[in-house]
Amino acid sequence: MKHFAKGFLFGSVATLGAVAGAVLSFKKKIVEPIEDQEQRFEDNRKKAARKSRSAHN
Repeated sequence: MKHFAKGFLFGSVATLGAVAGAVLSFKKKIVEPIEDQEQRFEDNRKKAARKSRSAHN
């Protein structure tokens, strides 16, 4: 029974580690590039609005 408990605990920790790694990898590869692109679009929109207002003064 002692070996089963150790194995179960180790398996649980390993599984949680694998899931955490997968979530962090997904965030780095998929979510962050999309957020960066959206931020660039927002910055460009703000710059264009400022240029437009200054050009018409």
